[in-house]
Amino acid sequence: MTRLSYTLDTQNSPQIGLIVLQADLRLERDFRTLLPSQVNCMVSRVPSSAEVSSDSLQAIGPHLTAAAALLPHGAGYDAVAYGCTSGAAQLGPAGVARRVRAGCPTAAVSDPLTALITACQHLGLRRLALLSPYVAPVSERLRTCLSDAGIETPVFASFEEPSEARVAAISQASTQAGVLQMMAIASAPVDGVFLSCTNLATLDIVAPLEAALALPVMSSNLVLAWHMLRLAGQETQGLHPAQLFAKDSPAR
Repeated sequence: MTRLSYTLDTQNSPQIGLIVLQADLRLERDFRTLLPSQVNCMVSRVPSSAEVSSDSLQAIGPHLTAAAALLPHGAGYDAVAYGCTSGAAQLGPAGVARRVRAGCPTAAVSDPLTALITACQHLGLRRLALLSPYVAPVSERLRTCLSDAGIETPVFASFEEPSEARVAAISQASTQAGVLQMMAIASAPVDGVFLSCTNLATLDIVAPLEAALALPVMSSNLVLAWHMLRLAGQETQGLHPAQLFAKDSPAR
């Protein structure tokens, strides 16, 4: 046998990790659309229930460290995210970060709730209209976490759907119509709109909604991708037509 020589490539590209719910059909697809080609995104899955409730979201917590440990460890991570908005609200961002770091060394940890709060601070938003697909106890926990961060949600509507498979199949046309209906009957002023849930299809309706409402419109997947790119020191301008992706300077 002839032993061959070789050289090693040096990993210089930004690298992020993404922990996705087993039941999520949307987040990876949206990240492939949003992330620039120079950013490496490694993905792991965490066991999750087909039905969403406060208890099922809490039950994911003990599995997060093992899911993080399954991310490839050949190169360092600029950031690792747990991709569940309501799950992050149930466990708390600090609890999410502790569990993720126990499984995977990373410079930073994010989740859609942390990303949303950061995006609201960036845009100067304090009062959101919130559309959720989920049942009331799940949505109320998210609203409480936002309120604790100084972000009120005086306008709220939900599809009240517990099934992850059905949430993933909700059409963007239905979500767009739901937002417009919610805003048409809103009795309190807001300065932005948030579409919650990483499993909800939203990317194609954000820009039309911003044009119709003259307000910033954000979604779980948009804010998470934006925050992860900033944590990785990457420019976000022009990656999506949403106001959040307007001219921006990277920030760690």
